[in-house]
Amino acid sequence: MKMSSGLVTGVSRALDRAAGFVLAATMVLIVVNVLFTTILKKPVFGAYEYVGLLTASAIGLSLAHCGAQNAHIDISLVVDWLPAGLRAALSVLINSISMCFLAVSAWYVGAYARSMIESGLVTSTTQIPIYPFVYLIALGMLIYCLVLLVRVVESVIKMVNENVSGDRVYRLSSIESVIKAANEK
Repeated sequence: MKMSSGLVTGVSRALDRAAGFVLAATMVLIVVNVLFTTILKKPVFGAYEYVGLLTASAIGLSLAHCGAQNAHIDISLVVDWLPAGLRAALSVLINSISMCFLAVSAWYVGAYARSMIESGLVTSTTQIPIYPFVYLIALGMLIYCLVLLVRVVESVIKMVNENVSGDRVYRLSSIESVIKAANEK
């Protein structure tokens, strides 16, 4: 488990570094565009399109690392008072739902990129194909899915360890037992 977790974290970190370079390139492009416009009275051709494509790429590439670092909005304030086993069960449920949503989203974003190839969709000014940037977003979502899969497996292991260590057994099969366990704590 540690090897797959380390691999997923490493890939997400590499994508985040790539996103950092893309963001730096975006900033340089904006500064150069402002300087050219101010000094030479001639802006960089297609700067607006480049900035949009690069920004979308940076967001897509940084998604997985943000998730691996638990930097997304969390509802921990609500669940912190729950027992560890129940917190792990909720983590499995929430991360599984999120993982399924992201997997379906990544699939449809990839299909959308494929349709862009078939239709020959390009940017209006510079005529750059858009599909590679959309594929980067789908890749970021897919790697974020893997981050969530690792988190689900870790939560399941945590749940099993809580049950084996002598704590109360919380069953996900009935809502009543979850509510009862929460009220007992």
